[in-house]
Amino acid sequence: MSASLLHAVRDVARLMGDAALRHFRSGLAVESKADGTEVTIADREAEQLARDWIMRRFPGDAILGEELGETAGASGRRWLLDPIDGTRSFVRGVPLWGSMVAVTGPEGILAGAISCAATGDLVAAAPGAGCWHNDARALVSTVSTLREATILVTDPRFQGNPDRLSRWQALEQDVAISRTWGDCYGYVLLATGRAELMADNRLSPWDVTALVPIVEEAGGVLTDWNGTTGAGPDAVATNAALATSIRDRLGILSRTDR
Repeated sequence: MSASLLHAVRDVARLMGDAALRHFRSGLAVESKADGTEVTIADREAEQLARDWIMRRFPGDAILGEELGETAGASGRRWLLDPIDGTRSFVRGVPLWGSMVAVTGPEGILAGAISCAATGDLVAAAPGAGCWHNDARALVSTVSTLREATILVTDPRFQGNPDRLSRWQALEQDVAISRTWGDCYGYVLLATGRAELMADNRLSPWDVTALVPIVEEAGGVLTDWNGTTGAGPDAVATNAALATSIRDRLGILSRTDR
């Protein structure tokens, strides 16, 4: 089942990414949702196409999407969809956005994928089946010293969390490069060995669930800011070599053996 779901999430991510890409840099009207985030017809169209695909092939599965809500199912599996992660980048013509999908079941997270259609990156992973980047095996980097590390974050202001901000700024002084190549694109860079740390201060289930198999199957470590592994309300993803030292510097308790 893991192999078939690995192919399925890859297909769904590609479907959403290609649908969104058709609207990219096309001057779309932008709406504001109740939470202040931005949305376009590209988000809704991409998610609807994914829902149609899933309902045809997995008719008993539940679906939770960022834009179109939840559809109940009886199989015990649930799909989580984020048609455009990084809509703020998307509507401004910046290519660092992606389409995310994950599927979960009673056993946990079964597979996840991200398509960054504008950059040509597609990563997909399932527990025990590896992480794959454009059909080649994806692995985190082996960089083991902070002075060589590239660190990434979605929001360098940390959304009003001054403690995290100060710890991040201190870490920035000791690394090779710090950038805001954020949203899901940062995790793609981490999983493919092009960065050593990617962090987010706040995530929704459709943002984070796919990241767990992608980061872990690439050989990395994903925790929340409390040091707990798995899908949480925020995230710190690293390669294995720097997992302990980075979390120590960020004041994160070591709970990665949970």
